[in-house]
Amino acid sequence: MSLKEIVNSFSGKKILVIGDLILDRYVWGGVDRISPEAPVVVVKVNKDSARLGGAANVASNLSSLGADVRICGLLGDDSSAKDLISLLEENKINTSSVVKAKSRQTIIKTRVIANSQQVVRVDREDDDQIDDSTMTNLIDNFLIASKDVDGIVVSDYGKGVITKALLGHVNSIYTESVNNEKKIKILIDPKNQNFENYKKASFITPNRKEAQEASGMKISTPEDGIKAGRLLLDKWQSDSILITLGEMGMVFVSKEENFHIPTQAREVFDVSGAGDTVAASFLLSSVAGANAKESAIIANKAAGIVVREVGTAIISKEKLLGEL
Repeated sequence: MSLKEIVNSFSGKKILVIGDLILDRYVWGGVDRISPEAPVVVVKVNKDSARLGGAANVASNLSSLGADVRICGLLGDDSSAKDLISLLEENKINTSSVVKAKSRQTIIKTRVIANSQQVVRVDREDDDQIDDSTMTNLIDNFLIASKDVDGIVVSDYGKGVITKALLGHVNSIYTESVNNEKKIKILIDPKNQNFENYKKASFITPNRKEAQEASGMKISTPEDGIKAGRLLLDKWQSDSILITLGEMGMVFVSKEENFHIPTQAREVFDVSGAGDTVAASFLLSSVAGANAKESAIIANKAAGIVVREVGTAIISKEKLLGEL
């Protein structure tokens, strides 16, 4: 298949996303003076907007690319949860596996953008561990939702949803699928809190910083990235490792092959959510029948599109086809 044929094959692929759901709020404005009260800029607000963040952004990218997407995660029982659910449903994402907990608040990241530049970010989230009852409901919903899918994305933002226990179930699904005729592709987008708990997935996709921390080696070149990938391949017992290296592109490492894909971005305004786009487009390409190099090229093209926009952005099938 050509790259365009692969992208056109995305439609209808059933993908489950589990991870930390985040509501990204944006306050947009301009700056023309310094505050007389403190040495800070005064932002004159022009508009407010809200977007899907965290695992919800992965799901939004997948849906925009044509996949049939279900999401599993945790929200508070508050107005922000209603806003996030509405955004998910507007993006044709099945929210029936989402759990709401009165004991927690929905995670919100508010970014103040002035003259296309982020001035400050304000985070609202709970640091307490998720209680056992809520976690049991999450895992039950995840296991039910995973019964009939082509692929699973584990989107770990380190906010508490992805635990050692849940990853154990992910490993069981992977092992069972390997032994069956229908193999479920599983991609894990990692966070440092769980470095010791990842193993046995189709793909694990750390960024440069995460790969350095997990492997214990500095990555200054793509060749360093491949060496780090080999270390992580053994550490995590994964089929493959895809490391995103920012301006250096990305490297792919498996037992069968290693390669480097140079970056595609011509202009970079904001890298927020670029890793989500890579995870979504790489997994979907693989599910659609692409090999590793084809999947990496498509993911690299997709990331090169979204970093040209300010704020968390999603990739559409039309934009991706145009780029290809």
